[in-house]
Amino acid sequence: MGVDLLKKHHEKKRQRQEPKSEDVYLRLLVKLYRFLARRTNSKFNQVVLKRLFMSRINKPPISLARLSKYMQNKDDKIAVIVGTVTDDIRLLEVPKLTVAALRVTKSARARILKAGGEILTLDQLALRSPLGKGTVLLRGPRTREAAKHFGKPGAPGSSAKPYVRSKGRKFEKARGRRSSRGYKN
Repeated sequence: MGVDLLKKHHEKKRQRQEPKSEDVYLRLLVKLYRFLARRTNSKFNQVVLKRLFMSRINKPPISLARLSKYMQNKDDKIAVIVGTVTDDIRLLEVPKLTVAALRVTKSARARILKAGGEILTLDQLALRSPLGKGTVLLRGPRTREAAKHFGKPGAPGSSAKPYVRSKGRKFEKARGRRSSRGYKN
């Protein structure tokens, strides 16, 4: 009788192996980065490839204000976003940036170019920096309400938000929530 090694032979890979989208340009980028991830030993290309597969909700947009905050004191580096760069009217002065993204909104594009910056597509980035050297890989914030509930609420060290009917005195405020009621996590 054979030995069942690690019990992994029938488990499916649960992450995406290709994008759901039928967009031909996205498919071409996947072809390019799949080649780069295979033929170079650069982690950057593997991460970009994985992010190209992601659903729209997992590719949140990043605003110009957040982008410029992350790119302070990194003048010679390229900001790489596998997603959309959006304009932010709260940012009064846009610094000179070099940005490589899947998509840049019209107003954000105009403001970056006006500041003397440069906008690249991800295939132009692959020509300029095939190993991801001199780049800063960024992504937007996950702001969905549902994401706050991910994890195990009440577990020690967890900040996951429990699904509670109300936030009043009578709701999930006893054992495990206060030291005076047994214990507190």
